[in-house]
Amino acid sequence: MTSKRNPQPIWDLLACCGLALLAAFGALYAQAQTQGQTSAEQCEPSRWGADDEVGNINLINAASVLKAAELIETGRTYSLGITIDATTPAFAPRSLSLQVVQPGQQESARPNAGMTYNDDIFQGWFGIGSQLDGLGHLGYEGMYYNCNHARDFAQISGLTKLSTDKVPPMVARGIVLDIAGHYGKEYLEAGQYFTVDDVQAVERKQGTPIRQGDVVLFHTGWTDAKLKQDPQAWVSGEPGQSEEVAQYLASKNVIAVGADTWGLDVVPSQHADRPFQGHVILLKENGIYILETMNTGPLVADGVHEFLFVLGQAKVKGAVQMFINPIAID
Repeated sequence: MTSKRNPQPIWDLLACCGLALLAAFGALYAQAQTQGQTSAEQCEPSRWGADDEVGNINLINAASVLKAAELIETGRTYSLGITIDATTPAFAPRSLSLQVVQPGQQESARPNAGMTYNDDIFQGWFGIGSQLDGLGHLGYEGMYYNCNHARDFAQISGLTKLSTDKVPPMVARGIVLDIAGHYGKEYLEAGQYFTVDDVQAVERKQGTPIRQGDVVLFHTGWTDAKLKQDPQAWVSGEPGQSEEVAQYLASKNVIAVGADTWGLDVVPSQHADRPFQGHVILLKENGIYILETMNTGPLVADGVHEFLFVLGQAKVKGAVQMFINPIAID
């Protein structure tokens, strides 16, 4: 009689191998998920507390404002904003449009007993020209300042956290560091970045060390040289800070960093795989505001490197960015 082989051991072996493979794939998947979380969703909570939405501007208090006010010597004021219109180049696809209207006054109609008036209708983006980048503007893989994820606060009708309307008045010591002058040039070229050594050299030369609570502006000469003469070149690239400079400024506990360029960071970027990394370091990781397209030329021309900086931005609820015209008082 021929005996039949029992197939059960084979099936047991296959089942065992299958379970082992599933376990291995499960472990790999879990590892991938953890790595993804590490790179995208891990974050450091703010030193100002889990509910903080304003970052380093917490450093401003009555004593710091009074101290900064002592910098006023001549009373000269400088407008740090530029004038913008529909032709002002901007980071694509941003644009603006303005229409002036006379409601109800067509064909010489006078619905208000002879009183006539103009109104304006604005359609556009707040991130054009001189602007404040709020802490809800830029993050990494959906994660923003103080461990806030975009899915939880970025609504089409406005930010529910980290919006610019929540930023308190910014009154502080301001300094402008003349990077173009340090290089002996009228302006730096697009794609040229300045280093920590450059920044420290200018600090020493000007006698304007960066201190906690400062607003730090960089003068590269870019906007004075290019905005009117070659607007397409102006918006297509820019000189700017290196990643290491952003880290250096964060270590100094400043409250805001700006430049006479449309994006502060160098474009093309220092590292192709990390565009606008300075924004990530300042906004997301340290709660430090960014001020773009600052009109630093007149300050540098007059040799005013230290001043009282004053900013009170328009309060549009839920806004990510805002048009600004800060004032420097010498």
